[in-house]
Amino acid sequence: MSLIVQKYGGTSVGTPERIVEVAGRILRTHQEGSQVVAVLSAMSGVTDNLIKLARQVAPHPAEREVDVLLATGEQTTIALTAMAINGLGGRAVSLTGRQAGIITDGVHTKAKISTITPKRIHTLLDAGHIVIVAGFQGETLEGVITTLGRGGSDLTAIALAASIKADLCQIFTDVDGVYTCDPRIVKSARKIPEISYDEMLEMASLGSKVMQSRSVEFAKKFGVIFEVRSSFNDQPGTIVKEETAGMEKVVIRGVSLDRRQAKVTISGVPDKPGIASRIFNEIAAINVNVDMIVQNVSAAGSTDVSFTTLADELPKIEKHLGPIASEIGAKGFAAQGGIAKLSVVGIGMRSHSGVAAKMFELLGKAGINIQMITTSEIKISVIIDEAQIDEGANIVHTGFGLGSLE
Repeated sequence: MSLIVQKYGGTSVGTPERIVEVAGRILRTHQEGSQVVAVLSAMSGVTDNLIKLARQVAPHPAEREVDVLLATGEQTTIALTAMAINGLGGRAVSLTGRQAGIITDGVHTKAKISTITPKRIHTLLDAGHIVIVAGFQGETLEGVITTLGRGGSDLTAIALAASIKADLCQIFTDVDGVYTCDPRIVKSARKIPEISYDEMLEMASLGSKVMQSRSVEFAKKFGVIFEVRSSFNDQPGTIVKEETAGMEKVVIRGVSLDRRQAKVTISGVPDKPGIASRIFNEIAAINVNVDMIVQNVSAAGSTDVSFTTLADELPKIEKHLGPIASEIGAKGFAAQGGIAKLSVVGIGMRSHSGVAAKMFELLGKAGINIQMITTSEIKISVIIDEAQIDEGANIVHTGFGLGSLE
């Protein structure tokens, strides 16, 4: 008997009718002879509404209590889905993250999974039950509720699949799979049949909304092959797995874009040892992730340091880093939104040259100015004006021939 983990996102369970449809899909999988663990997100829009509710009673709610509140979204969904399955003649039991044995660190609103003890899950499966687990949440060793951050249900599913040694992990969402670009922005975007962990990780971290990047990292680390597919049809999706030799024949696998970017520049920074450490230790202390980092060539004993982060983090950055800029003797501090990141991804870049030159040429001919650049072995990312991101994505996607992939 095979063991399958299925994850359903918020849109898939967005209404009572859709919950019943998902319950039917889960039950059919079980009736076909498989043990099933289903990981569910909160119903579409519920998490946002809970955050709004928190801010109505407190402008800056304590993160510990925010986690307690947000965890109720998934708990509502799992209870309703278990009820629906039971109503259809199945036997389902819902479990919170804690009841499923998910232990995390103590970083509220973006905790990391430390361990999973799935004994209760196995006991229920062996007794013939379908197990419905709340995604996005866990608990510390001290018994404090935590949440895993946006997209955390993906991480829950992948981590559970690794922990219980599932034969298959399916990520059901509102799209048919992973596309060469967001099809809502680039109409010629095509579904990718298979993609490597590294490519998927880059696309997830660079703005693709299909998967949370931490879940892909976890899958790569533990070798969890998973499929991204739609919960609204029975079409095959995109298989995400370790790279194979044939994958390198495709130079560019996809184009990603992320509008949620902001740029911070500390100008006139004294060019001496320890200054960069002072800046970025302060950023790490407030649990803010940075992406691109650029330091100018030193001139007259000083330099400029720029980096990008999520636009949502700007209030934290301005509050904590502004005073530090003065302390280290910097001449200026500026933080701006209104920018976006455009990236091309493909493991084929390792064996093909000229990708950067072609990308820059395509953008330059369109009059799109590049503000910052970063590269890795399999990706090239640029920061451009947010107002030009849709145009840039279409130009680059067409320029690399992604719309004509078979």
